[in-house]
Amino acid sequence: MEDYHTVAIFTYPSEYAVLQHLLQQSNLRFVFQNETMISVLPFHSNAFGGIRLQVHKDDIDQAREIINNLNNSSELNIV
Repeated sequence: MEDYHTVAIFTYPSEYAVLQHLLQQSNLRFVFQNETMISVLPFHSNAFGGIRLQVHKDDIDQAREIINNLNNSSELNIV
C-alpha cells in the first residue's frame, strides 16, 4: 500500500457513493481505508480518522479531476 496516497477523507459511506462509481468506471486503482470498520461503528468515524480514499500514485491526477468535476459541475457535493 505504499504506492497509494490519501486523496480525500469522508465521514460516512453515503458521502462517496457516486464518487466510488465514477472511479470504478474510470478503472482507477483505489481503496477506501477504514470503510468496513466505520460501517460497523459509524459513530466512531472521527476516532478512526474517517474513511480515507487511497489512490495509486499513477492515478492521483485523474482521481482529483473526477472529484473536482463532481464538485463543480453538479449539485452533488463531496462534503
